[in-house]
Amino acid sequence: MTTDARRLAIALGISLVAVGTGGCGYNTMQTMDEQVNSAESQIKVQLQRRADLIPNLVETVRGFARQESTIFVAVAEARGRLAGAVQGGNLEEMAQANAALTAPLGRLLAIAEAYPQLRSNENFRALQDQLEGTENRIAVARQDYNETVNRYNAYIRRFPQAITAKVIGMKSRPYFDLTNADAADVPAVDFSR
Repeated sequence: MTTDARRLAIALGISLVAVGTGGCGYNTMQTMDEQVNSAESQIKVQLQRRADLIPNLVETVRGFARQESTIFVAVAEARGRLAGAVQGGNLEEMAQANAALTAPLGRLLAIAEAYPQLRSNENFRALQDQLEGTENRIAVARQDYNETVNRYNAYIRRFPQAITAKVIGMKSRPYFDLTNADAADVPAVDFSR
């Protein structure tokens, strides 16, 4: 083989490798994986925000309804499980803990209905508004995460990216699902009366 033919073969080989690796999707997979991580982080932030609001809400209600101690304990325990799940970072545990907090929190807010002076308390109203806003943020963060996971999972299943994904160990990411039907709805409490 002549020197010119060898150079041509090397150049052709380098070109084929460059085109092959350029079309493998590695960089796109890395970018999409980071987008999923970012969206997951937003869920964690909003769930932690929810967990952080609860003690203030409980203390405000406790000041007016001291005889309702069992609900305070249930809310505190559920809040602790949510905070622990957020720290653990497991999406399934976070979803379960979030759902488990919904029922006692709904009962706490329903208790407030029986206390007109509490409903008119500015601290309580502000906390309730923040909690409602946080519930909306959690829903948006969950939707954004699931959409990002959908794009990522679909991308790594396409050819030729599926080959690259298998070679570098990229796996499908789980969706953040609600764990029970009751968790799909924010507790409906009307403080306008």
